[in-house]
Amino acid sequence: MTLVLTHTHGDRVTLAHEASGTELLAYVYKPEDPWEAPKPYLHPLRTLSGALVTDYRPNDHRWHKGLQLTASHLSGQNLWGGNTYVHGEGYLALPERVGSMAHTGFGTVRAEGDRALIEETLTWHPHDTAVHWADERRRIEVAAGTDCWSLTWTSAVTNRHSEPLRFGSPTTHGRPDAGYTGLFWRGPRAFRGGETFTAESPAAATSGDEDGDRDLMGTQSDWLAYTGEHDGRDGHATLVFAHAPGNDHRGEAGTHPAHWFVRSEPFAAVAPSWAFHEELVLAPGDSFARTYRVTVADGRWDRDRVLAHFEEQPW
Repeated sequence: MTLVLTHTHGDRVTLAHEASGTELLAYVYKPEDPWEAPKPYLHPLRTLSGALVTDYRPNDHRWHKGLQLTASHLSGQNLWGGNTYVHGEGYLALPERVGSMAHTGFGTVRAEGDRALIEETLTWHPHDTAVHWADERRRIEVAAGTDCWSLTWTSAVTNRHSEPLRFGSPTTHGRPDAGYTGLFWRGPRAFRGGETFTAESPAAATSGDEDGDRDLMGTQSDWLAYTGEHDGRDGHATLVFAHAPGNDHRGEAGTHPAHWFVRSEPFAAVAPSWAFHEELVLAPGDSFARTYRVTVADGRWDRDRVLAHFEEQPW
């Protein structure tokens, strides 16, 4: 399978499947509405057959854009977008707290055969864009197969602020089951009520709970799968989100632990949260790095199919 890369400078990089002409992804780095915390994002994402598996600016959260890296609570600022959660007061419109992540340049941007690579540098800013809080080195690797494709996202963040950066979430600020921050996927409207499961969960489960998947919210696992059924065409698609072994997401080697944020109601969303229950504190000059893999597949995968996939394509 040959991937074709097109770079519209100042706007986006797209990858298409040559044989079918299907656009598998667009990496958009052109800044958008300041209220939505401008940052690069991936949308659309599509399966090999062309089925859409991301949403963009839904009416409930205009700042949800496909697959993106976010920081919902960062030292008093909101790089997530929209209203900011304040304990005891709920979500408030505080535009002076909404920050941004700015594209500063690309390194390698290429596609060869069934592989592609996008390397990028970014700067992170509070609401005052003249203030520089962090640098990020981002690497997105795409690999296409016969029945699925995957992207591996690596971000390394360095604190350039004069003070420690405190990464948190609504949960670290008092709201239960709202640990969203870090890499965040928003699924299409049709994926509401989808099935979620991990290697440890007893069976695929449908949420039906607007506060999140009752079984998996805030838990830990090497990977989490989400299966949804399409509108407008027959069939299902499955996305599998996985931690790289080097993340040590359970915190057993002294690194900061990670937990899954997952909802299937009132919308489809997954994030391997890097600050679910407790803040991640990054000292001035220090860095941290996280790597995740997202596999996009046509069809309704079960646990055995996911496990077989990891045997076929190990880290």
